[in-house]
Amino acid sequence: MKTVTLYRAPTTPADVDAVGDWLDDRIDATVRVRDRFCALYGDEPLAEAFADARVLDPYDRETGNTMLGIVRYEERALDDPERAGGVIYDGLAVQRALYDQLSAEERTLDHLHVPVLDRVVGTWGDHDGRWHKRVNVLGQPGLISVPGLYEAPAKPEQYYKEKQRHAMVSGDAPPREVLESTIDGEFLVADDPRTTDALKGYVLQAVHYLSTGETFCDESGCRLHNAHRQPGVVAAQLDTPEFCPRHAERYRS
Repeated sequence: MKTVTLYRAPTTPADVDAVGDWLDDRIDATVRVRDRFCALYGDEPLAEAFADARVLDPYDRETGNTMLGIVRYEERALDDPERAGGVIYDGLAVQRALYDQLSAEERTLDHLHVPVLDRVVGTWGDHDGRWHKRVNVLGQPGLISVPGLYEAPAKPEQYYKEKQRHAMVSGDAPPREVLESTIDGEFLVADDPRTTDALKGYVLQAVHYLSTGETFCDESGCRLHNAHRQPGVVAAQLDTPEFCPRHAERYRS
């Protein structure tokens, strides 16, 4: 791999320039940072692609609503990303749509593109027949979802118990902020100041996959580990050491 281009996500707390500096110290490739992908390449076809990639039902494999009003909404969201939210998108469909926006000379496998997105992306699980939110979708381009960092990995079990208890007593779900302030255990929350540090490993996972063909590391204390629960994310991405012995040899700064 010769070049990695990262794309900023200005509506999130992710400092993509800092991620780029961290990555540049660990890989033998040129690391570049550009402005938000959808601002650089957004157009009507891309808005239609986002509309077509919308997950309509968490238990239905079929996606998409390309009615005029939805496409117009997606056009506005491309121009003003703070308007977007509350939607899950098929990550593989979004990946294909963003790939199509790249110029022919930048679609090569030796130039990885990593858009850091303010959208929630997911993949369909054939094993259980439902959509699953994801932090990243590996491939070209490699997608990173900032809200997915908070929403995709499961929170500590006590979080869900407290949520259920509150619902039984009051008849509705407690505000997210109340739950987050009362539950013991390590997990990331929306706009978490640790967001940038946590995303570094997920960006590296995209680089590692395109460079080696390997997916995730089985070692729970390695940044290349794909943790399914929030405490595991904290352990893999924020605790030390950064890597298992095998990957430390490759990615030691």
